[in-house]
Amino acid sequence: MGKITFYEDRGFQGRRYECSSDHSNLQPYFSRCSSVRVDSGCWMLYERPDYQGHQYFLRRGDYPDYQQRMGLSDSIRSCCLIPQTGSHRLRLYEREEHKGLMVELSEDCSCIQDRFHLSEVRSLRVLEGCWVLYEMPDYRGWQYLLRPGDYRRYHDWGATDAKAGSLRRVVDLY
Repeated sequence: MGKITFYEDRGFQGRRYECSSDHSNLQPYFSRCSSVRVDSGCWMLYERPDYQGHQYFLRRGDYPDYQQRMGLSDSIRSCCLIPQTGSHRLRLYEREEHKGLMVELSEDCSCIQDRFHLSEVRSLRVLEGCWVLYEMPDYRGWQYLLRPGDYRRYHDWGATDAKAGSLRRVVDLY
């Protein structure tokens, strides 16, 4: 079970909306989002309704100035609670359709290039657990939620290019 609260103003002020499950359209509940409190669970927030647009991963914690911390817009229009699993495993491929050099991963990786010498990731297969793929090393840049399944091209996970800098398992740390 998860719980997240969105606030229109910084410092947990202004109009608020509490959510405990996936929500495809948050527009009726608040006009902007400037601070967030995650009481439980791991969440992916989306810039547009129906889980579209840029994605923002949040773990349990307080985000009193959401925009400054994340460097993002105040437009949050949908969210989903990410299911927790005990194990995590995925395979990265240098070419589309799961071809070329393949590496398997079961732990967080702060720099794919340094660890595996892959300059691009063109396809991947999530075998267990949910992951967040970051476009840059050290868990920075655009983020993409990866659920178990096949991603035959980078477009399948929502990216516009094959940049893959780092990967983090979705784990509620508390």
